[in-house]
Amino acid sequence: MSIQHTILGFLSWQPLTGYDLKKRIAASETLYWSGNSNQIYRALLALHEQGLVTREVEQQADAPPRKIYAINEAGLAELRRWLLAEPELPQLRNTLHVRLAWAQPLTDGELAALLAAYEDELSVRARMLRERRKRQAWAPRRSARETLIWDALESNRIAYYEQELAWARDLRQAIAAGQAADAGAAGAEEST
Repeated sequence: MSIQHTILGFLSWQPLTGYDLKKRIAASETLYWSGNSNQIYRALLALHEQGLVTREVEQQADAPPRKIYAINEAGLAELRRWLLAEPELPQLRNTLHVRLAWAQPLTDGELAALLAAYEDELSVRARMLRERRKRQAWAPRRSARETLIWDALESNRIAYYEQELAWARDLRQAIAAGQAADAGAAGAEEST
C-alpha cells in the first residue's frame, strides 16, 4: 500500500490541499504515515504527473496561492483497482516484543519497570483514542455504511491497544508470580 492510494481515497471524498491532507493524515491512527509535507507533496506531484488528479491554483490576497487537488476519472479507476486488489495481511511489528525476546540480561526490577512503562504508554494511547472518538473527529460520513466502517476502524484500533495493555499486565504479573515461586522453591531447598 502506498500513501498515493490513501491520498486518492481522501480526494474521492472531497478536493483538498496538501496542507489539508497533512492535517488529516497526521490526526489519524489508522493512516500510519507520518504525514510530513515532503511525503505528501511528492505523492501529490506524482499523482498529478500520472494524470490521476487535477490541480487548481487558487489565488489569495494575503497568502501564497493554494493548490487544490481533486481526483479525476483515471484516479477513481486506480483507487477502485487498488480497493479490489487482494487484501494484505497486517504487518505485526512491535519493537518491544523483540526487546522482550532478548530481555534475559535484565534484572527482575528492570523488566518490571520496562513492562510498567509500556503499560502506561498503551493506557494513554487508548484513552486518547477513546476521547477522540467521543469528539467525533473528522471522517467522511457520506453514507451509513461509510460511517459504520470508519467507526469500526476506530473501535479496532482502541481494542488493539486495550488487548496489548491486558497482555502486558498479564505478562508482568506472570513474571512476578514466577519470581515468587522461584523464591519459595529456593527457601524450601535451604530448609532441607
